Amino acid sequence: METLYLIALLVVSIILIVLATSKLKIHSFIVLILASFFVAFGVAIPQSFGLLQNGGKVLKYDGIASVISNGFGSILAYIGIVIVLGTIIGIILEKSGAAIKMADFILKIVGPKRPALAMSIIGWIVSIPVFCDSGFIILSSLRKSVTKKTKSSAVTMSIALSTGLYASHTLVPPTPGPIAAAGNLGLGSKLGLVIIFGIFISLFSMFAGYIWAKYIGKKITIKEDEDNAKIKKELSHGIDLQGDEITKKYHKLPSTFMSYAPILIPIILIALGTVAAFPAHFLGLGFVYEFFIFLGKPVNALVIGFLLSLFLLPKYDEETLTNWIGEGVKAAGPIVLITAAGGAFGAVIKATPVAHALGDSLSHMNLGLLVPFIIAAALKTAQGSSTTALVTTSAIMASLMASLGLDSTYGAVLTVMAIGAGAMTVSHANDSYFWVVAQFTQMDVKTAYKTQTMATLIQGLVTIVVVMIIGAIIL
Repeated sequence: METLYLIALLVVSIILIVLATSKLKIHSFIVLILASFFVAFGVAIPQSFGLLQNGGKVLKYDGIASVISNGFGSILAYIGIVIVLGTIIGIILEKSGAAIKMADFILKIVGPKRPALAMSIIGWIVSIPVFCDSGFIILSSLRKSVTKKTKSSAVTMSIALSTGLYASHTLVPPTPGPIAAAGNLGLGSKLGLVIIFGIFISLFSMFAGYIWAKYIGKKITIKEDEDNAKIKKELSHGIDLQGDEITKKYHKLPSTFMSYAPILIPIILIALGTVAAFPAHFLGLGFVYEFFIFLGKPVNALVIGFLLSLFLLPKYDEETLTNWIGEGVKAAGPIVLITAAGGAFGAVIKATPVAHALGDSLSHMNLGLLVPFIIAAALKTAQGSSTTALVTTSAIMASLMASLGLDSTYGAVLTVMAIGAGAMTVSHANDSYFWVVAQFTQMDVKTAYKTQTMATLIQGLVTIVVVMIIGAIIL
């Protein structure tokens, strides 16, 4: 009964979030904070009357404020500066004409008829070393520019990018989640095998997200589509980089290298930092190691990206150094606050017994590779963090491998993949990535559930089917 109550509490809170934001038009920040208190009191009140047993971490009245504040602050500390710097870089790329140059370059490579596929592939590559939320922020300006130049659906392009990032985020080391899961299952010395399987299986996840993005983009439009339609005439000239409109507006576009540098250099630095932190210590433990560990932190990498973006400014005056940067700061403010509020909501869920109860009950089911998938999916849906779902589920599974017949090397590798599939399922209101995608694309909550949440559900289900097929062949 206790588990059913907690699950019902979670479901009701999600329904209230959707209704309050979509029907009542209440600002998402306020809704998420109130939802956090709703869930917290939903646990604290019955516990105070002895109706809720201590099945895991349980909230009490005196701890509610600190849990919400700490959850808000932890997300703010983790990604707040990254969001602000990423938004400023995006404004500079847009106003300097660098975004147009970037879009033109990528379209020459993949062809103008496949921009969504290009977004999926770029996202898939970037998210191997970079967390998906940071990757979406960094690539947001590129996605917007390509969307304009190809007159594509903003929904299609956004979901193609987000699902491309998400596919490798939960399946391919050296992303921390898959690395931790591999370590918990004794695969620390066989990480190469995990990477090979992860790359192969994540391609199916990426294409599942791409196909969904193409489909849903034909059904739903967002504000960005309306804005792009208004400037369609201007953009028709924008395909020709030497067109009169481009020359008049930007005078001279930056070089391709300098246009990409504010995005590409931070991604490379984050990737090198990940490699430096790899258990094998490929870069040693001396100065080179410390140097790249420092530069590989997302905040430090984005500061360098911001400094590089300053070279794109046509002039250095109040208009660029104050107004352009100020516009980026203003645009980032609501995104930061809503994302942090989502972190507060997720922290409250984590502080309740729901994740523990779900994991404990599901771990006793004898369903082979479906067990780690179901546990990870339940944990992901309940508390929001893919990394937490990966780490927690792998810790639970470590003692169950033999009883499930998965105690071989390939069994352990496929268990990591099954956990990764579950850790995709699903991204919704308690996941900071959900809010990053929703806010950077200006989707309302209802639309984000129809597009992003459904996309992650499809990705997770397709991925576990692929894992099960491979398991039937090699186990």
